[in-house]
Amino acid sequence: MTNVYSLDGLLVFGLLLVCTCAYLRKVPRLRSWLLSERRGLWGLGTGAAVIGTRLHVAVSVSCLLMAFYVLLGK
Repeated sequence: MTNVYSLDGLLVFGLLLVCTCAYLRKVPRLRSWLLSERRGLWGLGTGAAVIGTRLHVAVSVSCLLMAFYVLLGK
């Protein structure tokens, strides 16, 4: 179990946010419903979705490294 207030917990949360928003951007009905706003809290989701789709290789590699760290390193 990771703690949100630690650095590794914050990194896990950020990676999960980016991956989830990138996935939601690929689903047409959810994209128009959730990721259409560019300001406020929903704008954070839009920005995370853009990061996830443009840097998909780096995000996936960092997700794999973080998974190995959480499972084996802790």
